[in-house]
Amino acid sequence: MDMKRLMKQMQQAQSAANRIQEDLAAKSVEGTASGLVTVTMNGHGKVQSLKIKPEAVDGDDVEALEDLILAAIQDAGNQVDDLQQEATRGLQIPGF
Repeated sequence: MDMKRLMKQMQQAQSAANRIQEDLAAKSVEGTASGLVTVTMNGHGKVQSLKIKPEAVDGDDVEALEDLILAAIQDAGNQVDDLQQEATRGLQIPGF
């Protein structure tokens, strides 16, 4: 493979990767736990919001609220993983 062609393919791959990054930043997912806690993340996995319904707050059972928050974050994170895998499916990088 000649060097010019390889460089052109690398530039195309970089351009595609940049578009994917921009697309992921514009997308968002919501993770929930028992309908009481909702976490919104962008396609990069950054938390954008956290909503807790009043009935989830029990001063005597803070551990339950912690578990709900963690479950909602994990749910949203799993959805981000799926988004990222879908976005990069078919991306071809020369030489690999």
